[in-house]
Amino acid sequence: MEPFRTFTSRLVPLPDENLDTDQIIPARFLKATDKLGMGDHLFADWRYDAAGRPRPDFVLNRPEARGAQVLLAGDNFGCGSSREHAAWALVGFGFRAVISTSFADIFRNNALKNGLLPIIVDRATHRRLLDLVAENPTVTVTVDLAAQTLRLPVEDPSQTVIFPIDNFSKYCLLQGVDELGYLLRQEPLIAAYEART
Repeated sequence: MEPFRTFTSRLVPLPDENLDTDQIIPARFLKATDKLGMGDHLFADWRYDAAGRPRPDFVLNRPEARGAQVLLAGDNFGCGSSREHAAWALVGFGFRAVISTSFADIFRNNALKNGLLPIIVDRATHRRLLDLVAENPTVTVTVDLAAQTLRLPVEDPSQTVIFPIDNFSKYCLLQGVDELGYLLRQEPLIAAYEART
């Protein structure tokens, strides 16, 4: 994984509530054991018609979604099955963060382990973001993981929102390592301990 750095991005609004992992990545794509190409299947049943052509009215197929790195999702995002492929597909498409009022626990954990930052905001902030992107589809937000802040697209400093994240996940994202990578970095300390015992 790449180390997580502060970035500014447009928002892609998809405010459907209780959006489950089968919609994020349909089950027929779960045979893959490699992350490569997963982004092509993100929301496949919504993005493409029966002939495999992109649906122009779906938000990810609109020009303003190109290059956007933040998905503005509805409440209880990622519910349903525990498939890690959902996080793979979101990252593969180019998303680095998802903003919601709540996430399913398993999806949240899978996201953090795969370099995708789930940002929880209150309902008022969520509504404000939806209104802002409806007024201006090119509006941007700034995500600063080190400070745990989301800066809204206004100059008023009160429009900086602090979001929660556990210290271990934050460390791993900032360092660009997963849990295994973290353990491998401890190998010299582990070897020294074993040598002493």
